Amino acid sequence: MVTTAFRRSRESRRPIRVSFEFFPPKSAEMEQTLWSSIERLAPLQPDFVSVTYGAGGTTRERTHNTVARMVRETNLNPAAHLTCVAATTDEVDDVVRAYWDAGVRHIVALRGDPAEGVGHAYRPHPGGYARSCDLVAGIKRVGDFEVSVSAYPERHPEAPSLDVDIDALKAKIDAGATRAITQFFFDNDLYFRYLDRVQARGIDIPIIPGILPVQNFKQAANFAKRTGASVPDWLAARFEGLEDDVGTRKLVAAAVAAEQVLDLVDRGVTDFHFYTMNRADLVYAICHLLGLRGTVAGEEKAAA
Repeated sequence: MVTTAFRRSRESRRPIRVSFEFFPPKSAEMEQTLWSSIERLAPLQPDFVSVTYGAGGTTRERTHNTVARMVRETNLNPAAHLTCVAATTDEVDDVVRAYWDAGVRHIVALRGDPAEGVGHAYRPHPGGYARSCDLVAGIKRVGDFEVSVSAYPERHPEAPSLDVDIDALKAKIDAGATRAITQFFFDNDLYFRYLDRVQARGIDIPIIPGILPVQNFKQAANFAKRTGASVPDWLAARFEGLEDDVGTRKLVAAAVAAEQVLDLVDRGVTDFHFYTMNRADLVYAICHLLGLRGTVAGEEKAAA
């Protein structure tokens, strides 16, 4: 299957396109890791790279600084995450204007998690944007941004049903969103069933699969539990007994991620969004299997 998928990816008329998600660093050491990862992945010429925004806007300044540095020092296309949480509409609009002034033209608009963390009830800020669709509309009023939004193949954990969740996606598109990026998933059939459901609702924007290479299985499983993503038994079995065997765990992680993305390619997918966790090696290896190669132009971008 890997051979067939790889061949089709190389022969496909539409080239593979990738994007990468990073999070803003909390320390000098983490900042060095982040920028090493950016330099490693930049030669692959991603469609865009996004930088996350902490719960309650807790990383607002660090997110802005990271994105602004990308604009100044690289030729990458940065996308800044932005949420509705813990801010008035005027405060959010000021952040949007600051991104525009910094040269950012792409925002990933999210409702966001409560400042208290996942598991607490979401409460709109008094005088703030109540929902992500309201945030999308507000961003578009400030400037002609490209706006990406989230999508949930297994529904948002707070949505009463998948149909209600798709209603929310439709509202975001009606407000001006032009791309959706999914929550990560490990069962590709879930993604394709979701595509069938959204297309049946007349939604025709790109729904880009979000891919989480499993750097650490326990961490990934905990993250999945908080976000409502399922972890198949077969995936747990792949990593069983490898808690203290880092070398083998890396090999298994690469094999699992390669199987998933190459199966998606074999079924017609050409765009991928990778949740990098600020680590480049595993993501770079997967992109290599997808047929992507760093170019001289790309290396110049990384060094710009």
